Amino acid sequence: MTVLLCSGQGAQKPGMGADLLGIPEVADTFACGSDVLGVDLVKLTREGSAEEINDAFNAQALTMTVSVGIARALMARGLSVDGLVGFSLGEISALALAEVLSLEDTYRLLKVRAQAMDEACKEHPGAMLALLGADEESAYKLCADCANDEVLVPANFNSPGQIVISGEVSAIDRAEAAWKELGKRSARLKTAGAFHSPLMSSAAETLGDFCETLTFAQPKITLVCNTDAEPFKAEEAALRLKNQVKSSVLFYQSVRYFAAQGQTRFIEAGVGGVLFNLLKRIDKTLDRSKVGTKDEFDALCETL
Repeated sequence: MTVLLCSGQGAQKPGMGADLLGIPEVADTFACGSDVLGVDLVKLTREGSAEEINDAFNAQALTMTVSVGIARALMARGLSVDGLVGFSLGEISALALAEVLSLEDTYRLLKVRAQAMDEACKEHPGAMLALLGADEESAYKLCADCANDEVLVPANFNSPGQIVISGEVSAIDRAEAAWKELGKRSARLKTAGAFHSPLMSSAAETLGDFCETLTFAQPKITLVCNTDAEPFKAEEAALRLKNQVKSSVLFYQSVRYFAAQGQTRFIEAGVGGVLFNLLKRIDKTLDRSKVGTKDEFDALCETL
């Protein structure tokens, strides 16, 4: 029994996916994305500078394309997938893999989401901070103590001992200092704004309105949502995707949902191996692997 994990933004780099372009499903995904988004994704990944790749829109486009392309190729070669979890942006990728949306409509959704989030970041500047050694209680307490009537909330529940908070810059400054005073470490994330917080509310409204124009199918593979670590339902799609932009990402809770169902094999489809590394912190007994390069793809295919 296998669960595919779809990577989130943050591990993008020049050349990502370039060595996989000879695989038909990957090439097809790049072609579809290029057509819908109006960006030559092949040229971008082969020739783009680090600055171009790290552009918020380009990073999201390439991250989704590589993740979906790899997953489609693995499934075409016999990988039986029982579940899907996407991390933030990865949940959009998972919609295509679960056939909730066509690949074309998924890219249309990505385009609206990326542009709306970029606008929200410009309207409401913010920051994100990873708390090392945090549990849920301490993260919520830190946010309550340091908010001072500003936005400051837990944003990403990555793993036990690693929780990311998000909010206004001055509130993040206070939280960073307070966490240090407790003798604990933290790290600022290189993000354009305070993702998965109320500062993304305008983006959420834009996304919700766009989702009302789409037709969502029931997922053919169980997809567990970021917002509540429960299975995705087509009739709740617009509300869930709207809320996902401004709500916490319950990643480790989603992994535990599947582990409780008996799934013990987890594969990250995408570059960087961030989710692959988080799995070890969540549950060391899980069978975990990652596919982000041609060598990793070939190695996994040999086991199918």
